Amino acid sequence: MHTYHEQVAGYTTNPSLMRKCGISNYKEFAMLALGAAGGKPISFEVFSDDQDEMIDQARTISWWGHNIYVKIPVTTTKGETTERVCRTLAEDGINLNITAIMTFDQIRGAARWLRPQTPAILSIFCGRIADAGKDPVPFITEASRVKHANTKILWASTRELYNVIQARQAGADIITVTPDILGKMHLIGKDLAQYSLETVQMFYNDGKEIKL
Repeated sequence: MHTYHEQVAGYTTNPSLMRKCGISNYKEFAMLALGAAGGKPISFEVFSDDQDEMIDQARTISWWGHNIYVKIPVTTTKGETTERVCRTLAEDGINLNITAIMTFDQIRGAARWLRPQTPAILSIFCGRIADAGKDPVPFITEASRVKHANTKILWASTRELYNVIQARQAGADIITVTPDILGKMHLIGKDLAQYSLETVQMFYNDGKEIKL
């Protein structure tokens, strides 16, 4: 996080990433992450599948810091929309990040659940949409069309550096990128003839130790 801190506008996490990192104490982790974020926006997700518990957890998480966006999945594990959760929390004035959005119906529905006065994020999982053989750009375009002024559109589950270009052209406000992708940002606009030469040189140098 510290390596790229000056290049990013905010941070996010989710229960799957936390589990992968061996996190077991949510609040303890959140306090460390808030300190590292340095006041920049950061999203923390609820982890219940019960909608009443989601509301309670979201309220608790929101109290941890003024720069927090609470992530709410667009549906429960049973496919029920979280409209009641999102509407209730938006009325409370809690900044929301509605996540795992992957259909046009979900985009339009989630946009309606929010209050124009309450800052929010719609996280469109473009990488997974692309994995399913669909062009994610129209999903971003539609989200930009139906959102409130205080709602930002996020290109999520980024797969490659070119997604940064696509997200900007499609009208996304935010794109989530891994450190690996962020570390390649300097390549945007690179001369391709020079890049080709460098690639050939790399192949040559790597092949010096190989015997025919």
